[in-house]
Amino acid sequence: MVFTGFLIGIALYAIFKVGVNGFYTVKPNERAVITSFGRAERVGDQLVEDPNMDEAERGRYRFPVVRAIQPGGPYFKWPWQEVHKVSVATQTVDLTWDPSKSQSTVEAVTKDNLTTGVDGQIRFRVSENNLYAYLFGVSSPLEHVMGYFISVMRERIANFVDPKGKGLMGDNELSGPDAAEAAVDISDGVSINDLRKNLPLLNDYMEQQCASTAGRYGIELDAALITQIDPPGEVDRALSAINSTRNQVAADISTARADAEQQITMSKRAVEIASNNAQAEVAPLKELADTLISIKNEGGSEALQAYIRNMRIPLLERARRLVQNAG
Repeated sequence: MVFTGFLIGIALYAIFKVGVNGFYTVKPNERAVITSFGRAERVGDQLVEDPNMDEAERGRYRFPVVRAIQPGGPYFKWPWQEVHKVSVATQTVDLTWDPSKSQSTVEAVTKDNLTTGVDGQIRFRVSENNLYAYLFGVSSPLEHVMGYFISVMRERIANFVDPKGKGLMGDNELSGPDAAEAAVDISDGVSINDLRKNLPLLNDYMEQQCASTAGRYGIELDAALITQIDPPGEVDRALSAINSTRNQVAADISTARADAEQQITMSKRAVEIASNNAQAEVAPLKELADTLISIKNEGGSEALQAYIRNMRIPLLERARRLVQNAG
């Protein structure tokens, strides 16, 4: 009788486990992976191929392609199977998120050795093509991704140079042997200012460098949003003074350049006017010379003397005194 009751209990337990707990559903924003005795169901011998990783990384991160159960249901599983559900919706996490400590900002050192605080967010989603890495590759994939992101960000901030050039003056705006040196001296920039001006470029770089996280950890970065780079208060005040000085220098350079261009234009105009006046004075003389040559060629010396005598008559009428040299 006891043995019969034991068998009935085992049967009821099996029915409960198989009949009640054996069915499950998958929500629209979820994907599921089934494991049998701890082994995930795989799609043949296929491996995850990520074009964003180089050959060395591909050798280290060789994850199999697992069968992803799409939204719907109810689905059935055996008692020795386990369902691993994961959300594939886009999520947002603050840049300061760290499960091991509490922090209000992420510190980074710039190329001129200034410690600055960086704030922002990243948007991510679980890669459906590499669910194995997310579920079974590492114990905390998001923590790994955040650590990787911050390390790349700190390296980039420490070596960041403004790609638009070294500042206020271009290479063709000065001339002479000291032009390049003068431009560098005037525009010797502050890295925090360069970073603030180029935040979109920094975010694009971070997205490119973290494109391989899908193959590493099964997480795709949708966007990197570094929104704020703030140095300490005393450094920020010093930077404001530096920026004011640099703006004043830029204004003075622009004013000097405009004055120089104006003087050059005025000098060119003065030269043109002097040349035109000289040509106006020379033109009658050239015309008179041509006339005298023509008269002499056609009428001879007598005609030339007669022309000269006739030209003197108006001058003699206007003269008040005549002086004749004897001898």
